[in-house]
Amino acid sequence: TLLSSLGLGTTLTFASSHWLLAWMGLEINTLAIIPLMAQHHHPRAVEATTKYFLTQATAAAMILFASTTNAWITGVWDMNNVSSPVASTMIIAALALKIGLAPMHFWVPEVLQGLDLLTGLVLSTWQKLAPLALIIQTAQAIDPLLLTALGLMSTLIGGWGGLNQTQLRKILAYSSIAHMGWMIIVLQYAPQLTLLALLTYIFMTSAAFLTLKASSATKIGTLATVWSKSPILTTTTALVLLSLGGLPPLTGFVPKWLILQELAKQSLPLVATVMALAALLSLYFYLRLCYAMTLTISPNTTTSTTPWRVQTTQASFPLALATVMALGLLPMT
Repeated sequence: TLLSSLGLGTTLTFASSHWLLAWMGLEINTLAIIPLMAQHHHPRAVEATTKYFLTQATAAAMILFASTTNAWITGVWDMNNVSSPVASTMIIAALALKIGLAPMHFWVPEVLQGLDLLTGLVLSTWQKLAPLALIIQTAQAIDPLLLTALGLMSTLIGGWGGLNQTQLRKILAYSSIAHMGWMIIVLQYAPQLTLLALLTYIFMTSAAFLTLKASSATKIGTLATVWSKSPILTTTTALVLLSLGGLPPLTGFVPKWLILQELAKQSLPLVATVMALAALLSLYFYLRLCYAMTLTISPNTTTSTTPWRVQTTQASFPLALATVMALGLLPMT
């Protein structure tokens, strides 16, 4: 029931051109994921769920308020013409809070850290779809400077924030913030590149989360012992992390290359330079993970489950598919 409601909420938001229906889809979506987040009854999970609920409810209320304001001023509930600047600014602020763009990003690492890896995966991929669809639909009405500022801040903060972390879920949360920034920065010039970046981000994040799930790792220290359990998985994971960082022969390079090219074409060399440098920040912490996984032999005894090669009960097909997609899609370009 909960998973189908989750799908239904997002689909409703996709299908709507009326603000109330879109708002309702977002609400159904939030209400469906909350029991999924709290299902382990761990205090940390409940805390994360509460934080998530409060941010999402605030954002939904802001969207409702902004769309009502817009309807009050223009007399239409249609999404395509958000003509009042106040309403459009409020809407982008609310949607940015929903997907965790900086400076409304503070809930993302906290919430993700409290969840298990599969729910975290749903939160970082599926839950971004509906708000991003709304952002793409209303992008033309939003002040271009505001979008650029949101995108730049998100990539920079997503880079800085992840540098000091040792918890893998928090690192993935900051990586998610940075990727959202890349999507938003190019939105007003080439929305199709936003969709491409979203697609590649979903593949790479799924591969990362499913790998961590397969090795049940939540800290960098655990990663250092994975090589003895599953050497091939360790190799592909290192490549997936480099793909998330955006290194050339891998999928992650596609959106970065095309987005920087588009920014240069729109004569925004400064923005493109800052984005490229922010990508280096993100690359640093992915390289740290790679180093811990593939180049070090862990000196410490770990508290994880005994590293013998036992037959796994997890489905390996989603992981294999996501990994292939995260490594081999560069020829798309």
